[in-house]
Amino acid sequence: MEVDADINSETNIIATERAAKRIPADIVQEILRAVTSIEYGSVEIIIHQRKVVQIECREKIRLNHNGSGRKALRS
Repeated sequence: MEVDADINSETNIIATERAAKRIPADIVQEILRAVTSIEYGSVEIIIHQRKVVQIECREKIRLNHNGSGRKALRS
């Protein structure tokens, strides 16, 4: 089982490196910015004809009804 996991990890790393070479650096930066800017939520990457055309960010926010403001929702 461990051998299979090692092979899968290696394959994923190689695939990730290949994909990173094809994605322009400015797009990668935008994706990373989106991911790091959200405490709780999701980032959706829209691709059209093998190109990133849109990045959607959804942040989950729960309002505290005791009047003390808002806090991020924990999933």
